[in-house]
Amino acid sequence: MHTPLNHDIRIAVSTVIFSLRARTEGDSLMIPLVKRTRDPHDGMWALPGGWLREDEGLEDAASRTLAETTALAPTWLEQLYAFGDVERAPTRVVSIVYWALLRSDHVEAQRAADGAPDNVEWFDVDDLPALAFDHNAIVEYAVWRLRNKVGYSRIAAGLLPDEFTLAELRSVYETVLGSRLDPSNFRRLLEGSEALVPTDSFRTGNHRPAQLFRYNAGPDLSTRGPIA
Repeated sequence: MHTPLNHDIRIAVSTVIFSLRARTEGDSLMIPLVKRTRDPHDGMWALPGGWLREDEGLEDAASRTLAETTALAPTWLEQLYAFGDVERAPTRVVSIVYWALLRSDHVEAQRAADGAPDNVEWFDVDDLPALAFDHNAIVEYAVWRLRNKVGYSRIAAGLLPDEFTLAELRSVYETVLGSRLDPSNFRRLLEGSEALVPTDSFRTGNHRPAQLFRYNAGPDLSTRGPIA
């Protein structure tokens, strides 16, 4: 006979929030981590999160705990998975994990306005320290999910301004996927889909003006085929 669940099991909500950050060697896919200030794992980095309240839904809890721990509000938010291995924490904790996207210009605006909390830093997803609990495995799973989904959906919109060039869009795909894409094939695929809408605006700079695009509004996230 199985022992029934008891009221000592707690439910936490955590979020892996991705953004692109410009670095000397090019854009990187990065996440914010919070340095823990109490045991267990005092002083280690961990995903932002907190306990689920009795009077709130899971998505509300994800948004609240992100705001409380990092002062960030995501562009896009989706439930990732539930992690409930018995040995993942000293006490019995089930974590409902979300993954989120945040436009880099929103990150910079937030930093300029209020500044990030002192115990929050951004890390490259490919160069993470040892994290508290099972958070390294959670991030690895979230990155895998993002890289699989970005190839066939409009999810890249969550990392871009409202209007962007095709070169900027391709750069997002390349950063997320970690591989180079053929510019001609990329342009042909997206210009042949209904996902993008050309605007009358152009980005000017050292090169010839580049037309700006925006994503076509609508619930369907599918493109006509995989990007890579």
